[in-house]
Amino acid sequence: MKRDLRIVFMGTPEFALSSLNALLEGGYNVVGVITAPDKPAGRGRKLRPSVIKRYALEKGLTVLQPRSLKNVSFLRALEALKPNLQVVVAFRMLPQAVWELPEFGTFNLHASLLPQYRGAAPINWAIINGETKTGVSTFFIDEKIDTGELILQREVEIEAVDNAGSLHDKLMVVGSELVLETVGLIEQGKAKPIPQKHDEARYPAPKLNPENCRIDWNRPGEEIHNLIRGLSPYPAAWTILYNDEEELRIKIFKTDFRKTEHNLENGALLIDKNTVAVACPDGLVGIMEIQLPGKRKIDIKSLLNGFDFHQKAKLL
Repeated sequence: MKRDLRIVFMGTPEFALSSLNALLEGGYNVVGVITAPDKPAGRGRKLRPSVIKRYALEKGLTVLQPRSLKNVSFLRALEALKPNLQVVVAFRMLPQAVWELPEFGTFNLHASLLPQYRGAAPINWAIINGETKTGVSTFFIDEKIDTGELILQREVEIEAVDNAGSLHDKLMVVGSELVLETVGLIEQGKAKPIPQKHDEARYPAPKLNPENCRIDWNRPGEEIHNLIRGLSPYPAAWTILYNDEEELRIKIFKTDFRKTEHNLENGALLIDKNTVAVACPDGLVGIMEIQLPGKRKIDIKSLLNGFDFHQKAKLL
């Protein structure tokens, strides 16, 4: 027997938008949307709604923006929507009172092949670690982070040219298809969740911070290259450019790597008319896109047209 679903959708960033759109295009009854409170943005620091809120309001959906998911008034408003299924994509951790509310459960879309890459930044860490495949998973939420029973998974290839931005876009599309398929199984009463193999969870995906986004030029070149593409375009890998006794914190967005022998110090720069390469233990990392403090991102050739590197300039 086909279930009559009343879906509450929870999400905030662009990654969630494709899934919400897929549910509406699929004809499902989305009775409410939960998203983050509006945040100040831009020079005027005016409050800006999330892409999910803007889209939901365009579609005439009820929107809730709780600061606390444990707030009594929010819980009452959520209960008043009478959801029997909740779909979560790129949102925050839910308290038990929220995820156990609907009759048919609450499931989450996660951008990895669980149990690998549990945590806040699965797309980035898959590339940083040099993976050649990743994917998306749907699972029923439980009291821990990304540990619930798996419903469906889909593999996605990570190509050598991919960075975090391009992989995000691939997973967003495949993820929305998986959300739709998962809802279909639940609607038909055919979902057969299976426990995750927790003992196989070798690779975490912790939150990105300035410390784990800094480039260490003493690492092998392939690792450096993967770190840079795994953090591009956001939040971006960074390093210090020491240039004529001035230290500049710069961001690097695109590189290539050439394995070669040399006798240069790690972090030393090789500069000619059109290229900049950085020495690392097993070769040279060529910088292709860069950003100086307070400037926009530019290609390396454009930088060389207007920036003077000191003879002893190096990256730290």
